[in-house]
Amino acid sequence: MRTELPSYMLGHQVTVEPYTGSSAYGPLYGPPVAVSCFLDDQTKNVRDKTGREVVSSATFYARLGLVCPPESRVTLPSGRTTIVIALLDRDGGGMPTPDHVEVVLQ
Repeated sequence: MRTELPSYMLGHQVTVEPYTGSSAYGPLYGPPVAVSCFLDDQTKNVRDKTGREVVSSATFYARLGLVCPPESRVTLPSGRTTIVIALLDRDGGGMPTPDHVEVVLQ
């Protein structure tokens, strides 16, 4: 039995432009998607996909199934634009926990 994040926890909205690759002119992104989430605007040290320690300025939590690979562009409610460091699936494996994704931002 899968348990989702309850709707009352999804009081913020961010816009995600999924990273699709790079070109001679820079990164390429898919169409923007509005995502309901819980935004934690907090600075902390995290590791990127290469294992290097970097500083994260915010994290948001959303329902499973979000397409938001590292290097995707995210616009926060404040209007600030940032880049995804990591997307982590938080699936409880059938335990009664709210399954979700954690998206760590630069």
